[in-house]
Amino acid sequence: MGSGSVQGRTVAVFGAYGHTGRFVVAELRERGFVPLLVGRDEAKLRALAAQWPGLEARPASVDDPDALDRAFAGAAAVVNCAGPFASTAGPVIEAALRARIPYVDVAAELEANLDTFEQYAEPARAAGVPVVPAMAFFGGLGDLLVTTAMGDWTAADEVDIAYGLSSWHPTAGTLAAGAVSAERRGGRRIRFTGGRLVHHDEALPTSEWDFPEPLGPQKVIAEFTMADVVTVPTHLTVSEVRSHMTAVAAADLASGAEAPTPVDERGRSAQTFVVDVRVRAGGVERRAVASGQDIYAISAPLAVEAVARVLAGRVLASGVASAGAAFDAADFLRALGSYLTLETNA
Repeated sequence: MGSGSVQGRTVAVFGAYGHTGRFVVAELRERGFVPLLVGRDEAKLRALAAQWPGLEARPASVDDPDALDRAFAGAAAVVNCAGPFASTAGPVIEAALRARIPYVDVAAELEANLDTFEQYAEPARAAGVPVVPAMAFFGGLGDLLVTTAMGDWTAADEVDIAYGLSSWHPTAGTLAAGAVSAERRGGRRIRFTGGRLVHHDEALPTSEWDFPEPLGPQKVIAEFTMADVVTVPTHLTVSEVRSHMTAVAAADLASGAEAPTPVDERGRSAQTFVVDVRVRAGGVERRAVASGQDIYAISAPLAVEAVARVLAGRVLASGVASAGAAFDAADFLRALGSYLTLETNA
């Protein structure tokens, strides 16, 4: 399928009418791809198609493999934006493998990401199909920043990823996914220490993180574990991976604050973010920092850049691979220059 043909530019978006799905559809259109609108709710699909004249809507549910096969027919790749991914990732990956097309998702659910690496590594490699999970703000961006900060290092003693979010108005999908994850781990917490994932019941400590200006020092919830503890150790040898969240954002999430409100023509919210990554090995520290606007909106260029690179053959790993393993991390981040401000002192 040549990238010049319509067929080679058609990308199925599963969960196209969701909050992140809509950003992905718009980003694909901007980059010259033809989004194929796929999802369970036919009425929502039709409503979305009415907003994008010329785009095809194909209803399909994850419990109907034949419908998924029909929905993905003719697509060059699929982006899964429909959480909870504990329910959707497996069936959609399997449909992508049957169709022999690359799969990308925006899952921030640790358990769902673990399932993808554990259950689909061999089938994806055997099928020769790239599968890139967590290609979003949580999991993907952190992994790209850690990989960039590491530079020529392949191992590190400690990795810290601090999320400086100005606020966090969660989508219904975020809240639903969080509930599923909490249920799957029996309400326990999780951390990556001593080179492995460990469940625990300890209260999360608070500390202060010195973000770059203009954000500056902020109170954070330490060990606020996100999908980076899954993605980073799949390809880098690290003993400790910790993520931290600004206390104000953690409080918003806990309160189930109202959904994001759009403030610009792209539909982005006023939320800003700084992701401050520090890696340490043998007493030496390296750092990479990315800043931008709206954690849900930024997931779209992350996922679409991944699709573009996979379809162009610019992928460095086979089978299931996280962002940092699948792509040239520093080059990938530079390609998002119109969305992200990047600083490194690796």
